[in-house]
Amino acid sequence: MSKHRAARQRRLFVLDTNVLMHDPTSIFRFEEHDIYLPMVVLEELDVNKKGVSEASRNVRQISRFLDDLLSDATRERIEQGLPLPDNLSGNHGKAPSTGRLYFQTQRLSSALPDSLPGQGNDNAILAQTLALQALYPTTQVVLVSKDINLRIKAAVVGVHAEDYFSDRTIEDADILATGREPLAADFWERNGTDMRSWKDGARTFYEISGPTVAKWYPNQFVYEEREGGIEALVRSVHSNSATLELARDFRSERHGVWGISARNREQNFALNLLMDPEIDLVTILGPAGTGKTLLTLAAGLVQTLEYNRYAEIIMTRVTIPLGEDIGFLPGTEEEKMVPWMGALMDNLEVLTQSAEGGSWGRAATNDLLRNRIKIRSLNFMRGRTFLNRFVILEEAQNLTPKQMRALVTRAGPGTKVVCLGNIAQIDTPYLTETTSGLTFVVSRFQGWAHAGHMTLMRGERSRLADQASEAL
Repeated sequence: MSKHRAARQRRLFVLDTNVLMHDPTSIFRFEEHDIYLPMVVLEELDVNKKGVSEASRNVRQISRFLDDLLSDATRERIEQGLPLPDNLSGNHGKAPSTGRLYFQTQRLSSALPDSLPGQGNDNAILAQTLALQALYPTTQVVLVSKDINLRIKAAVVGVHAEDYFSDRTIEDADILATGREPLAADFWERNGTDMRSWKDGARTFYEISGPTVAKWYPNQFVYEEREGGIEALVRSVHSNSATLELARDFRSERHGVWGISARNREQNFALNLLMDPEIDLVTILGPAGTGKTLLTLAAGLVQTLEYNRYAEIIMTRVTIPLGEDIGFLPGTEEEKMVPWMGALMDNLEVLTQSAEGGSWGRAATNDLLRNRIKIRSLNFMRGRTFLNRFVILEEAQNLTPKQMRALVTRAGPGTKVVCLGNIAQIDTPYLTETTSGLTFVVSRFQGWAHAGHMTLMRGERSRLADQASEAL
Protein backbone atom coordinates (compact mmCIF):
# COMPACT_ATOMS: atom_id res chain seq x y z
CA MET A 1 0.00 0.00 0.00
CA SER A 2 1.50 3.35 -0.98
CA LYS A 3 2.10 5.93 1.73
CA HIS A 4 0.67 8.56 -0.63
CA ARG A 5 -2.75 6.90 -0.33
CA ALA A 6 -2.36 6.57 3.42
CA ALA A 7 -1.82 10.33 3.70
CA ARG A 8 -5.23 11.07 2.14
CA GLN A 9 -6.97 10.44 5.46
CA ARG A 10 -8.96 7.51 4.16
CA ARG A 11 -9.81 4.87 6.70
CA LEU A 12 -8.34 1.42 6.29
CA PHE A 13 -10.65 -1.39 7.38
CA VAL A 14 -9.18 -4.76 8.35
CA LEU A 15 -11.94 -7.35 7.91
CA ASP A 16 -12.28 -10.37 10.15
CA THR A 17 -13.33 -13.68 8.62
CA ASN A 18 -16.75 -13.69 10.28
CA VAL A 19 -17.67 -10.44 8.52
CA LEU A 20 -17.14 -12.06 5.11
CA MET A 21 -18.98 -15.20 6.23
CA HIS A 22 -21.88 -13.08 7.44
CA ASP A 23 -22.13 -10.86 4.34
CA PRO A 24 -20.14 -11.84 1.24
CA THR A 25 -20.85 -8.43 -0.31
CA SER A 26 -19.24 -6.62 2.64
CA ILE A 27 -16.11 -5.76 0.66
CA PHE A 28 -18.26 -3.52 -1.57
CA ARG A 29 -19.98 -1.66 1.28
CA PHE A 30 -17.23 0.62 2.65
CA GLU A 31 -17.79 3.41 0.12
CA GLU A 32 -14.57 5.44 -0.43
CA HIS A 33 -12.51 3.62 2.21
CA ASP A 34 -9.88 0.92 1.68
CA ILE A 35 -10.07 -2.71 2.80
CA TYR A 36 -7.27 -5.00 3.96
CA LEU A 37 -7.47 -8.80 4.12
CA PRO A 38 -4.78 -10.57 6.18
CA MET A 39 -3.53 -13.92 4.91
CA VAL A 40 -4.96 -15.69 7.97
CA VAL A 41 -8.45 -14.57 6.88
CA LEU A 42 -7.97 -16.25 3.50
CA GLU A 43 -6.84 -19.40 5.29
CA GLU A 44 -9.96 -19.39 7.48
CA LEU A 45 -12.15 -18.92 4.40
CA ASP A 46 -10.53 -21.97 2.83
CA VAL A 47 -11.25 -24.05 5.93
CA ASN A 48 -14.93 -23.04 5.99
CA LYS A 49 -15.75 -23.35 2.30
CA LYS A 50 -17.19 -26.88 2.50
CA GLY A 51 -20.71 -27.62 3.66
CA VAL A 52 -24.31 -26.71 2.90
CA SER A 53 -24.81 -24.14 5.66
CA GLU A 54 -25.52 -20.48 4.92
CA ALA A 55 -22.04 -19.55 6.20
CA SER A 56 -20.37 -22.04 3.83
CA ARG A 57 -22.35 -20.71 0.88
CA ASN A 58 -21.31 -17.19 1.80
CA VAL A 59 -17.65 -18.27 1.92
CA ARG A 60 -17.92 -19.72 -1.58
CA GLN A 61 -19.56 -16.52 -2.79
CA ILE A 62 -16.88 -14.24 -1.37
CA SER A 63 -14.24 -16.54 -2.89
CA ARG A 64 -15.87 -16.05 -6.29
CA PHE A 65 -15.90 -12.27 -5.79
CA LEU A 66 -12.20 -12.29 -4.92
CA ASP A 67 -11.42 -14.57 -7.85
CA ASP A 68 -13.15 -12.16 -10.25
CA LEU A 69 -11.19 -9.22 -8.85
CA LEU A 70 -7.92 -11.14 -9.21
CA SER A 71 -8.69 -12.64 -12.64
CA ASP A 72 -6.28 -10.41 -14.60
CA ALA A 73 -4.32 -8.79 -11.78
CA THR A 74 -0.54 -8.81 -11.75
CA ARG A 75 1.60 -8.95 -8.64
CA GLU A 76 2.30 -5.23 -8.96
CA ARG A 77 -1.42 -4.39 -9.21
CA ILE A 78 -2.20 -6.54 -6.18
CA GLU A 79 0.42 -4.68 -4.13
CA GLN A 80 -1.00 -1.32 -5.26
CA GLY A 81 -4.53 -2.38 -4.32
CA LEU A 82 -7.35 -3.62 -6.52
CA PRO A 83 -10.08 -1.09 -7.36
CA LEU A 84 -13.48 -2.19 -6.13
CA PRO A 85 -16.39 -2.02 -8.63
CA ASP A 86 -18.87 0.78 -8.05
CA ASN A 87 -21.86 -0.88 -9.71
CA LEU A 88 -22.76 -3.53 -7.13
CA SER A 89 -26.55 -3.79 -6.79
CA GLY A 90 -28.07 -3.94 -3.35
CA ASN A 91 -26.27 -1.05 -1.66
CA HIS A 92 -29.68 0.43 -0.78
CA GLY A 93 -28.77 4.09 -0.84
CA LYS A 94 -25.13 3.78 0.21
CA ALA A 95 -22.48 5.55 -1.84
CA PRO A 96 -20.73 3.32 -4.40
CA SER A 97 -17.45 1.73 -3.40
CA THR A 98 -14.47 3.71 -4.69
CA GLY A 99 -11.79 2.39 -2.35
CA ARG A 100 -9.23 -0.34 -2.95
CA LEU A 101 -8.82 -3.88 -1.74
CA TYR A 102 -5.42 -4.84 -0.33
CA PHE A 103 -4.14 -8.31 0.44
CA GLN A 104 -1.29 -9.13 2.78
CA THR A 105 1.67 -9.53 0.43
CA GLN A 106 4.53 -9.29 2.93
CA ARG A 107 5.33 -10.27 6.49
CA LEU A 108 4.57 -7.46 8.89
CA SER A 109 6.40 -7.54 12.18
CA SER A 110 4.44 -6.51 15.24
CA ALA A 111 4.95 -7.95 18.69
CA LEU A 112 1.75 -8.57 20.58
CA PRO A 113 1.71 -7.66 24.27
CA ASP A 114 2.72 -10.38 26.68
CA SER A 115 -0.88 -10.35 27.93
CA LEU A 116 -1.91 -12.10 24.67
CA PRO A 117 -0.03 -15.40 24.63
CA GLY A 118 -0.52 -17.99 21.93
CA GLN A 119 -0.66 -17.98 18.16
CA GLY A 120 -4.42 -18.13 17.50
CA ASN A 121 -5.99 -16.68 14.38
CA ASP A 122 -7.60 -13.84 16.31
CA ASN A 123 -4.23 -12.86 17.74
CA ALA A 124 -2.69 -13.02 14.26
CA ILE A 125 -5.35 -10.59 12.97
CA LEU A 126 -4.65 -8.30 15.92
CA ALA A 127 -0.93 -8.45 15.18
CA GLN A 128 -1.56 -7.49 11.54
CA THR A 129 -3.72 -4.55 12.60
CA LEU A 130 -1.08 -3.31 15.06
CA ALA A 131 1.55 -3.56 12.32
CA LEU A 132 -0.60 -1.54 9.92
CA GLN A 133 -1.06 1.14 12.58
CA ALA A 134 2.69 1.42 12.96
CA LEU A 135 3.26 1.39 9.18
CA TYR A 136 0.65 4.08 8.39
CA PRO A 137 0.50 6.41 11.41
CA THR A 138 -1.56 9.06 9.55
CA THR A 139 -4.30 6.61 8.57
CA GLN A 140 -7.06 5.45 10.88
CA VAL A 141 -6.83 1.65 10.86
CA VAL A 142 -10.05 -0.04 11.99
CA LEU A 143 -10.58 -3.71 12.75
CA VAL A 144 -14.10 -4.84 11.74
CA SER A 145 -15.36 -8.01 13.40
CA LYS A 146 -18.63 -9.62 14.47
CA ASP A 147 -16.72 -11.31 17.31
CA ILE A 148 -17.34 -9.36 20.52
CA ASN A 149 -14.40 -10.97 22.33
CA LEU A 150 -12.00 -10.02 19.55
CA ARG A 151 -13.23 -6.42 19.72
CA ILE A 152 -12.65 -6.47 23.49
CA LYS A 153 -9.08 -7.76 23.05
CA ALA A 154 -8.50 -5.12 20.35
CA ALA A 155 -9.57 -2.36 22.72
CA VAL A 156 -7.20 -3.72 25.38
CA VAL A 157 -4.15 -3.60 23.09
CA GLY A 158 -5.03 -0.19 21.61
CA VAL A 159 -6.67 -1.18 18.32
CA HIS A 160 -9.82 0.63 17.22
CA ALA A 161 -12.43 -2.07 16.50
CA GLU A 162 -16.02 -1.86 15.30
CA ASP A 163 -18.92 -4.17 14.62
CA TYR A 164 -20.08 -4.59 11.02
CA PHE A 165 -22.97 -2.14 10.59
CA SER A 166 -23.51 -2.02 6.82
CA ASP A 167 -26.06 -4.84 6.92
CA ARG A 168 -28.37 -2.87 9.16
CA THR A 169 -31.77 -2.31 7.61
CA ILE A 170 -32.51 0.56 10.00
CA GLU A 171 -30.39 2.44 12.50
CA ASP A 172 -32.59 1.69 15.51
CA ALA A 173 -35.34 -0.88 16.03
CA ASP A 174 -37.38 1.78 17.85
CA ILE A 175 -38.04 3.57 14.56
CA LEU A 176 -39.43 0.45 12.87
CA ALA A 177 -42.95 1.08 11.59
CA THR A 178 -45.79 -0.17 13.78
CA GLY A 179 -48.38 -0.16 10.99
CA ARG A 180 -50.70 2.26 12.78
CA GLU A 181 -50.88 5.94 13.67
CA PRO A 182 -53.30 7.79 15.98
CA LEU A 183 -55.03 10.86 14.60
CA ALA A 184 -54.50 14.15 16.37
CA ALA A 185 -57.42 15.67 18.26
CA ASP A 186 -57.71 18.49 15.70
CA PHE A 187 -57.17 16.27 12.66
CA TRP A 188 -60.61 16.82 11.12
CA GLU A 189 -60.41 20.59 11.59
CA ARG A 190 -57.13 20.70 9.65
CA ASN A 191 -57.80 18.01 7.05
CA GLY A 192 -61.54 17.45 6.73
CA THR A 193 -62.63 20.50 4.73
CA ASP A 194 -62.55 18.83 1.29
CA MET A 195 -63.46 15.32 2.41
CA ARG A 196 -65.72 13.16 0.29
CA SER A 197 -67.07 9.64 0.94
CA TRP A 198 -68.69 6.81 -1.01
CA LYS A 199 -69.69 3.17 -0.60
CA ASP A 200 -68.81 0.12 -2.67
CA GLY A 201 -71.01 -2.72 -1.47
CA ALA A 202 -70.31 -3.13 2.23
CA ARG A 203 -67.10 -1.08 2.03
CA THR A 204 -66.98 2.61 2.94
CA PHE A 205 -64.30 4.92 1.55
CA TYR A 206 -63.15 8.45 2.34
CA GLU A 207 -60.90 10.77 0.39
CA ILE A 208 -59.09 13.25 2.62
CA SER A 209 -56.76 16.10 1.68
CA GLY A 210 -54.45 17.97 3.97
CA PRO A 211 -50.88 18.39 5.20
CA THR A 212 -50.99 15.38 7.54
CA VAL A 213 -51.73 12.69 4.96
CA ALA A 214 -48.49 13.17 3.01
CA LYS A 215 -46.53 11.02 5.49
CA TRP A 216 -48.99 8.11 5.38
CA TYR A 217 -48.34 5.01 3.30
CA PRO A 218 -50.59 2.27 1.81
CA ASN A 219 -52.06 -0.31 4.23
CA GLN A 220 -51.25 1.78 7.29
CA PHE A 221 -54.02 2.04 9.87
CA VAL A 222 -55.12 5.39 11.26
CA TYR A 223 -57.51 5.75 14.18
CA GLU A 224 -58.98 8.06 16.77
CA GLU A 225 -58.13 7.14 20.33
CA ARG A 226 -61.51 8.18 21.73
CA GLU A 227 -64.28 5.66 22.31
CA GLY A 228 -66.16 4.95 19.07
CA GLY A 229 -63.60 6.86 17.00
CA ILE A 230 -62.87 6.10 13.38
CA GLU A 231 -60.54 3.20 12.46
CA ALA A 232 -59.49 3.11 8.83
CA LEU A 233 -56.96 1.59 6.44
CA VAL A 234 -55.00 3.83 4.09
CA ARG A 235 -55.60 2.42 0.63
CA SER A 236 -53.60 4.91 -1.43
CA VAL A 237 -51.72 8.18 -1.06
CA HIS A 238 -51.31 10.77 -3.82
CA SER A 239 -49.36 13.90 -2.94
CA ASN A 240 -51.42 15.55 -0.18
CA SER A 241 -54.55 13.39 -0.53
CA ALA A 242 -55.28 9.87 0.71
CA THR A 243 -58.04 7.30 0.24
CA LEU A 244 -59.19 5.57 3.43
CA GLU A 245 -61.35 2.49 3.86
CA LEU A 246 -63.16 1.89 7.12
CA ALA A 247 -61.68 -1.12 8.93
CA ARG A 248 -63.90 -4.13 9.56
CA ASP A 249 -64.68 -4.80 13.22
CA PHE A 250 -63.79 -8.35 14.28
CA ARG A 251 -64.21 -7.65 18.01
CA SER A 252 -67.71 -9.10 18.39
CA GLU A 253 -68.39 -12.85 18.38
CA ARG A 254 -70.89 -12.37 15.55
CA HIS A 255 -68.09 -11.09 13.31
CA GLY A 256 -65.40 -13.42 14.61
CA VAL A 257 -62.99 -15.41 12.46
CA TRP A 258 -63.26 -19.18 12.99
CA GLY A 259 -64.70 -18.49 16.43
CA ILE A 260 -61.90 -16.03 17.32
CA SER A 261 -62.67 -12.39 18.10
CA ALA A 262 -60.15 -9.57 18.30
CA ARG A 263 -59.52 -8.53 21.90
CA ASN A 264 -57.89 -5.20 21.20
CA ARG A 265 -57.43 -2.62 18.46
CA GLU A 266 -54.13 -4.02 17.18
CA GLN A 267 -55.53 -7.55 16.87
CA ASN A 268 -58.47 -6.14 14.93
CA PHE A 269 -56.08 -4.37 12.55
CA ALA A 270 -54.08 -7.59 12.11
CA LEU A 271 -57.22 -9.54 11.21
CA ASN A 272 -58.10 -6.88 8.62
CA LEU A 273 -54.75 -7.49 6.94
CA LEU A 274 -54.98 -11.27 7.22
CA MET A 275 -58.49 -11.40 5.75
CA ASP A 276 -57.81 -8.99 2.86
CA PRO A 277 -57.31 -10.91 -0.42
CA GLU A 278 -55.57 -7.89 -1.96
CA ILE A 279 -52.70 -8.07 0.52
CA ASP A 280 -50.15 -10.75 -0.42
CA LEU A 281 -47.62 -10.24 2.38
CA VAL A 282 -48.45 -9.64 6.04
CA THR A 283 -45.84 -9.16 8.77
CA ILE A 284 -46.91 -9.29 12.40
CA LEU A 285 -44.55 -8.46 15.24
CA GLY A 286 -45.20 -8.77 18.93
CA PRO A 287 -44.03 -10.37 22.17
CA ALA A 288 -45.21 -13.75 23.41
CA GLY A 289 -48.91 -14.02 24.11
CA THR A 290 -50.13 -11.25 21.81
CA GLY A 291 -51.99 -13.71 19.56
CA LYS A 292 -49.85 -13.69 16.42
CA THR A 293 -50.16 -17.39 15.61
CA LEU A 294 -53.76 -17.82 16.76
CA LEU A 295 -55.07 -14.93 14.65
CA THR A 296 -53.08 -16.02 11.62
CA LEU A 297 -54.17 -19.65 11.85
CA ALA A 298 -57.83 -18.68 12.32
CA ALA A 299 -57.69 -16.39 9.26
CA GLY A 300 -55.98 -19.11 7.22
CA LEU A 301 -58.54 -21.75 8.18
CA VAL A 302 -61.61 -19.67 7.37
CA GLN A 303 -60.19 -18.60 3.99
CA THR A 304 -59.07 -22.13 3.13
CA LEU A 305 -62.05 -24.20 4.31
CA GLU A 306 -64.98 -21.77 4.02
CA TYR A 307 -64.02 -19.31 1.28
CA ASN A 308 -61.87 -21.77 -0.76
CA ARG A 309 -59.49 -18.90 -1.38
CA TYR A 310 -56.43 -21.08 -0.75
CA ALA A 311 -55.79 -24.77 -1.42
CA GLU A 312 -54.03 -25.43 1.89
CA ILE A 313 -52.09 -23.87 4.75
CA ILE A 314 -48.31 -24.34 4.89
CA MET A 315 -46.56 -23.72 8.20
CA THR A 316 -42.82 -23.59 8.73
CA ARG A 317 -40.35 -22.11 11.20
CA VAL A 318 -36.68 -21.86 12.00
CA THR A 319 -35.55 -24.89 14.00
CA ILE A 320 -33.47 -23.32 16.75
CA PRO A 321 -33.85 -25.04 20.16
CA LEU A 322 -34.39 -23.12 23.38
CA GLY A 323 -32.02 -25.40 25.29
CA GLU A 324 -29.72 -28.28 24.33
CA ASP A 325 -30.51 -30.01 21.04
CA ILE A 326 -32.32 -33.34 21.55
CA GLY A 327 -30.43 -34.91 18.66
CA PHE A 328 -31.57 -36.91 15.65
CA LEU A 329 -35.31 -37.08 14.97
CA PRO A 330 -36.65 -40.09 13.02
CA GLY A 331 -39.46 -40.03 10.47
CA THR A 332 -40.54 -38.07 7.42
CA GLU A 333 -40.04 -34.35 6.88
CA GLU A 334 -43.39 -33.56 8.50
CA GLU A 335 -42.77 -35.91 11.42
CA LYS A 336 -39.38 -34.32 12.07
CA MET A 337 -41.02 -30.87 12.15
CA VAL A 338 -43.83 -31.83 14.56
CA PRO A 339 -41.77 -31.19 17.75
CA TRP A 340 -41.06 -27.68 16.48
CA MET A 341 -44.74 -27.02 15.82
CA GLY A 342 -46.05 -27.07 19.36
CA ALA A 343 -47.54 -23.63 18.73
CA LEU A 344 -49.64 -25.12 15.92
CA MET A 345 -51.00 -27.89 18.13
CA ASP A 346 -51.73 -25.50 21.00
CA ASN A 347 -53.62 -23.11 18.76
CA LEU A 348 -55.53 -25.89 17.00
CA GLU A 349 -56.73 -26.98 20.41
CA VAL A 350 -58.12 -23.48 21.01
CA LEU A 351 -59.69 -23.31 17.56
CA THR A 352 -61.44 -26.70 17.88
CA GLN A 353 -62.57 -26.56 21.52
CA SER A 354 -66.07 -25.43 20.51
CA ALA A 355 -66.53 -28.19 17.91
CA GLU A 356 -69.87 -29.95 18.17
CA GLY A 357 -70.17 -33.65 18.91
CA GLY A 358 -67.99 -33.79 22.03
CA SER A 359 -64.63 -35.52 21.92
CA TRP A 360 -65.52 -37.43 18.74
CA GLY A 361 -66.49 -34.20 16.99
CA ARG A 362 -63.27 -32.48 18.06
CA ALA A 363 -61.20 -35.47 16.91
CA ALA A 364 -62.90 -35.43 13.51
CA THR A 365 -62.39 -31.69 13.20
CA ASN A 366 -58.71 -32.05 14.12
CA ASP A 367 -58.23 -34.72 11.46
CA LEU A 368 -59.89 -32.48 8.87
CA LEU A 369 -57.75 -29.50 9.78
CA ARG A 370 -54.51 -31.47 9.78
CA ASN A 371 -55.28 -32.68 6.27
CA ARG A 372 -55.38 -29.07 5.11
CA ILE A 373 -52.39 -27.88 7.14
CA LYS A 374 -48.96 -28.99 5.94
CA ILE A 375 -45.80 -28.65 8.01
CA ARG A 376 -42.66 -28.06 5.97
CA SER A 377 -38.98 -27.57 6.75
CA LEU A 378 -37.11 -24.46 5.63
CA ASN A 379 -34.24 -26.67 4.50
CA PHE A 380 -36.15 -27.82 1.42
CA MET A 381 -37.70 -24.55 0.30
CA ARG A 382 -35.16 -23.60 -2.35
CA GLY A 383 -36.56 -23.99 -5.86
CA ARG A 384 -40.17 -24.49 -4.75
CA THR A 385 -43.18 -22.46 -5.91
CA PHE A 386 -46.35 -22.29 -3.84
CA LEU A 387 -49.59 -21.80 -5.80
CA ASN A 388 -52.76 -20.65 -3.99
CA ARG A 389 -51.27 -21.38 -0.57
CA PHE A 390 -51.56 -19.61 2.77
CA VAL A 391 -47.94 -19.70 3.99
CA ILE A 392 -47.21 -19.04 7.67
CA LEU A 393 -43.58 -18.44 8.62
CA GLU A 394 -43.10 -18.51 12.39
CA GLU A 395 -40.08 -17.25 14.35
CA ALA A 396 -39.08 -15.19 11.31
CA GLN A 397 -36.84 -12.96 13.44
CA ASN A 398 -34.18 -15.72 13.34
CA LEU A 399 -33.80 -15.52 9.56
CA THR A 400 -31.16 -13.48 7.74
CA PRO A 401 -32.27 -11.03 5.02
CA LYS A 402 -30.91 -13.44 2.40
CA GLN A 403 -32.91 -16.35 3.80
CA MET A 404 -36.03 -14.22 4.04
CA ARG A 405 -35.63 -13.16 0.43
CA ALA A 406 -35.33 -16.79 -0.65
CA LEU A 407 -38.52 -17.72 1.21
CA VAL A 408 -40.74 -14.82 0.16
CA THR A 409 -39.82 -15.37 -3.48
CA ARG A 410 -41.31 -18.88 -3.25
CA ALA A 411 -44.79 -17.34 -3.48
CA GLY A 412 -46.63 -18.03 -6.71
CA PRO A 413 -49.96 -16.67 -8.00
CA GLY A 414 -52.73 -16.58 -5.40
CA THR A 415 -50.40 -17.17 -2.44
CA LYS A 416 -50.39 -15.15 0.77
CA VAL A 417 -47.27 -15.11 2.97
CA VAL A 418 -47.55 -14.23 6.67
CA CYS A 419 -44.33 -13.65 8.64
CA LEU A 420 -44.58 -13.77 12.43
CA GLY A 421 -41.93 -12.99 15.02
CA ASN A 422 -40.57 -11.00 17.91
CA ILE A 423 -37.38 -9.11 17.11
CA ALA A 424 -36.63 -8.80 20.83
CA GLN A 425 -36.22 -12.60 20.99
CA ILE A 426 -33.50 -13.43 18.45
CA ASP A 427 -31.64 -16.72 18.97
CA THR A 428 -29.34 -16.68 15.92
CA PRO A 429 -25.69 -15.61 16.36
CA TYR A 430 -24.66 -12.40 14.58
CA LEU A 431 -28.28 -11.26 14.09
CA THR A 432 -29.67 -8.26 15.94
CA GLU A 433 -32.94 -6.35 15.93
CA THR A 434 -31.64 -4.07 13.18
CA THR A 435 -30.17 -6.83 10.96
CA SER A 436 -32.89 -9.50 11.26
CA GLY A 437 -34.57 -10.68 8.08
CA LEU A 438 -37.95 -9.84 9.62
CA THR A 439 -36.89 -6.22 10.12
CA PHE A 440 -35.55 -6.28 6.55
CA VAL A 441 -38.92 -7.36 5.12
CA VAL A 442 -40.97 -4.92 7.22
CA SER A 443 -38.77 -2.03 6.10
CA ARG A 444 -38.43 -2.96 2.43
CA PHE A 445 -42.15 -3.64 1.83
CA GLN A 446 -43.40 -0.53 3.62
CA GLY A 447 -45.45 1.47 1.16
CA TRP A 448 -46.20 -1.38 -1.26
CA ALA A 449 -49.92 -1.58 -2.04
CA HIS A 450 -50.06 -5.36 -1.48
CA ALA A 451 -48.18 -5.63 1.81
CA GLY A 452 -49.23 -4.79 5.35
CA HIS A 453 -47.63 -4.75 8.78
CA MET A 454 -48.89 -4.65 12.35
CA THR A 455 -47.09 -4.62 15.67
CA LEU A 456 -49.08 -6.18 18.52
CA MET A 457 -48.38 -4.75 21.95
CA ARG A 458 -50.87 -6.14 24.43
CA GLY A 459 -50.59 -9.71 25.68
CA GLU A 460 -53.83 -11.71 25.74
CA ARG A 461 -52.56 -15.14 26.81
CA SER A 462 -53.22 -14.95 30.55
CA ARG A 463 -52.67 -12.66 33.51
CA LEU A 464 -49.76 -14.88 34.60
CA ALA A 465 -48.08 -14.61 31.17
CA ASP A 466 -48.59 -10.84 31.10
CA GLN A 467 -47.06 -10.45 34.55
CA ALA A 468 -44.14 -12.73 33.62
CA SER A 469 -43.41 -10.65 30.50
CA GLU A 470 -43.24 -7.50 32.58
CA ALA A 471 -41.57 -8.77 35.76
CA LEU A 472 -39.10 -11.38 34.54
